[in-house]
Amino acid sequence: MHLLADAAAQNPLIPTLPELIIGTICFLVVFGVLGKVLLPRIQRTLAERTEQIEGGLARAEQEQEEAQQLLEQYRQQLAEARHEAARLREEAREQGAQIIAEMRQQAEAEARRVTEAAQAQIESERQQALASLRAEVGTLATELASRIVGESLTDEVRQSRLVDRFLEELEQSTPRTAGRR
Repeated sequence: MHLLADAAAQNPLIPTLPELIIGTICFLVVFGVLGKVLLPRIQRTLAERTEQIEGGLARAEQEQEEAQQLLEQYRQQLAEARHEAARLREEAREQGAQIIAEMRQQAEAEARRVTEAAQAQIESERQQALASLRAEVGTLATELASRIVGESLTDEVRQSRLVDRFLEELEQSTPRTAGRR
C-alpha cells in the first residue's frame, strides 16, 4: 500500500486507496441504479422503436402491395380503354362507310333525276323546235308554192292543207331515203 501511496504522491493520475475504494463503491451504486432504473426504460424505448420500425416496414410492405394492386388495376383499365377506343374507331369507320354509301346513293339518285329532267327538257325543246320548224317550213313552202304556181296562196285553209300534205310527203320520203343509204 505504501507503494501505491508513494506512487500517488509522485504521479497525480494514480488514485489513492481510499479514493479507489470510494470510487468503486460509487461506480457499483451508480451501475446498480442505472441497471435497475434506467436499463428497463432504455430497453422499453428500444423495444418501442423496434416495434415502430417493424410496423412501419409492415405498413410500407402493405402499402407497396396496395400500390401494386392499384397499378395492376390502372393497367387493366388502360387496356380496357384502349380496347374501347379501338372498338369506337371501328364503329366510326363503319358508320363513315355507311354514310359514304348513302351519300353515293343519294348522288346517283340526284344524277338520275337531273338526267331525267334534262332529257325531259331536251324532249320539250325538241318538240318546240319541231313545231317552230313546221311553222317555218309551212311558211316557206307556201311562199315557194305561190311562186311556182304563180298565184297567191293566202287562204289559211288551203295553205294549211298544202303544208300538211307537203310535210307528210317529206316524212314518208325521209325513212325510205335513209333506208337506201
